[in-house]
Amino acid sequence: MKLRITPLNIIGAGAAVTACYLFLNPNASYPNININGLVAWGLGILVVVTFVTDLVFRFALKDLKRIWIIESIFLVITVILIVIIQKVR
Repeated sequence: MKLRITPLNIIGAGAAVTACYLFLNPNASYPNININGLVAWGLGILVVVTFVTDLVFRFALKDLKRIWIIESIFLVITVILIVIIQKVR
């Protein structure tokens, strides 16, 4: 089995590293607010969602170039929707 790196793998790895850092380092908190656990759990959920989504894209598409294009478009649309939702609130 050959290793195929995709955009969702990169996002998931970054979220996993950040979640582990927040879980293991009690001093890395926001000033006067201890929400590290909440942020770390949110990042953990993000890791699971990106893993499952990446598997869906891998089974649907076999060409690595198409996977990169579709996952990049998926990430851009997700970021745009997040920004729109934040502006509406």
